[in-house]
Amino acid sequence: MLFILLLLTLDCAKKKPIGQEFFSNLLKSISYSFNHCKIVFTSIKFTCMIQANNLHKGFGDQTLFQKASFQINSGERVGLVGRNGQGKSTLFRMILGQEDKDDGVIAWPKNYTLGHLEQHLHFTENTVLAEACKSLKIHEDGYLEDYKAKSILGGLGFSDADFTKAPSEFSGGYQLRIQLTKVLLEEPDCLLLDEPTNYLDILSIKWLEVFLKQWPGELLLITHDRAFMRKICTHTMGIYQENLRKFACSPDKFYEILLEEEDLNSRTAENQAKRKAELEQFVTRFKAKASKAKAAQSKQKLLDKMEDIKVVSKSADLDFVFTEASFPGKKMLEVENLHFHYQPEKELLGGVSFDVFKGDRVAVIGPNGKGKTTLLNLLAEEMIPKQGRVHRSDNMRVGYFGQTNVNRLHDSATVEEEIGAHLDNYSISRARGLAGLMLFQGDHALKKVSVLSGGEKARVLLGQILGQQTNLLLLDEPTNHLDMESIQSLTDAIEGFGGSVIIVTHSEELLKRIANKLIVFDQDETFVFEGTYDEFIKKRGWGNQPAKNNKNNKNNKKERKLRANRLNERNKLLKPLKIKQEQLEVKIDKLEQQEKEINQTLVLASNSNDGEAISSLGMQLGEIKTKQETFWTELETVEEKLSNITSEYNDLD
Repeated sequence: MLFILLLLTLDCAKKKPIGQEFFSNLLKSISYSFNHCKIVFTSIKFTCMIQANNLHKGFGDQTLFQKASFQINSGERVGLVGRNGQGKSTLFRMILGQEDKDDGVIAWPKNYTLGHLEQHLHFTENTVLAEACKSLKIHEDGYLEDYKAKSILGGLGFSDADFTKAPSEFSGGYQLRIQLTKVLLEEPDCLLLDEPTNYLDILSIKWLEVFLKQWPGELLLITHDRAFMRKICTHTMGIYQENLRKFACSPDKFYEILLEEEDLNSRTAENQAKRKAELEQFVTRFKAKASKAKAAQSKQKLLDKMEDIKVVSKSADLDFVFTEASFPGKKMLEVENLHFHYQPEKELLGGVSFDVFKGDRVAVIGPNGKGKTTLLNLLAEEMIPKQGRVHRSDNMRVGYFGQTNVNRLHDSATVEEEIGAHLDNYSISRARGLAGLMLFQGDHALKKVSVLSGGEKARVLLGQILGQQTNLLLLDEPTNHLDMESIQSLTDAIEGFGGSVIIVTHSEELLKRIANKLIVFDQDETFVFEGTYDEFIKKRGWGNQPAKNNKNNKNNKKERKLRANRLNERNKLLKPLKIKQEQLEVKIDKLEQQEKEINQTLVLASNSNDGEAISSLGMQLGEIKTKQETFWTELETVEEKLSNITSEYNDLD
């Protein structure tokens, strides 16, 4: 039809002059005819959202990045990996403009927004909900979508009663959750999260996992939890040899690719060395012989052109085993009717009883603030129970890695001194050897504790335990602040330990690998589950997440009531939006019918060379198109809200 219109217009132009207004309206008609034929022009969308070129960054004699470049494309969720101290957090600060680059450029489209978790907390509102709602956009009609704030706060472990409490009433970990809620509610184009799971418990981590998998924009994530990254991210980007490498794969595959490249590099360098030796031998042997001089010169030219292949230096990994003390019996620990509270009206432990036998791997799991760390302190005899008893075998030797044990390190002491102070049999060589196992090789063992990072201090604590003969390890969140490679080494060491282990962890991957018994803090209950974590999820499940194969849960009265309340809540939110959706669809259908009729009339007017009719019809199409665009924009907004609400209540389907 467009081709016919153009021919008719040219024919009309030959017969009599047509004004500029006619051509202007005709162009409008052509564009709407394109739309009628389902050819739609949209605004250009950037495929590359963040671009970094030729980045250089160093501190003193340490180079982090040298000629490093990368790009984050539309919709990508990128996991950033690398050893601690290689520059992951520094890269985040450079992107955010909080850290200067030595050289290079980081750019993104105009009006593109970045969201990140501020570590410096500053709250101005009197309640948790009001503080969270500060990040919500108020609609023109004054409607505030506070259900979004409640949904995210609930997912991160806040109860309805917590919404009306002051942010200052909560621990630092929960205050960071409030801050995370605010960042998520801002809905930035790109979200930058640095170790978000460090202060979350299992249930909150599982909720955040689902939320981030549905994140519509771009995501840059630093986490030591490989399983968490594997489930969320579409790409993995790693800091490697002072550069940045990015692949559309899981972190596991990323490291496989690097290992293959390192092996290829090593073989290529080895082959080149052999080839150079052969050429040098030929040149040395025959350069003085007239008959071979020309061939020797040719070989020398080959030698001169051959550039040395740089052998990639591999990063050192933790590689250690715990020193096991012998244990002649079977039962190491007996806990009977253990009670503990800080406030009489709020009991943390209410009659917990369990036994620990040689070889047991006991995992203590549950939400934060329920008493997991307190239980380990009681078992380590660092606290006294209010009631009950902890009976320890005389042959038991404990190695305790506690969350607050880093506070016992002396800032003025060196790594070597701190590790040496806990050796059963002290010697400088033994202390240096253990420091080296903890990646403090050479003079790094003389670093002061005051300059160490959180991850380095954690390695010092592990080194102290290695210096002792133990048969029971008490480990409270030992993977916090360790990088992926160090966590793997720690897990291997735990699996190879012949004694017993009691560990507090929120890592489901670690739980699945080592646990054969669980002490579960769930809602207001503490109980012992004899079995693996997978068996716990299958047979029992968390209080607010039914077991996978327990069909009777659906018939549970409490569950039915909760489900009914959530259905009512969802329907209340969906009903006005669905009505609005239907109204807009009716309006759009009417406009499309009018557009069709006008286009048919426009063809007739073109056939009869009626310039005035063509001009008038073009203006009518312009008005219809404007209305259509307005209604389509409104419909997209409504449908997005419907989709978000449906996702938030997807457990009801």
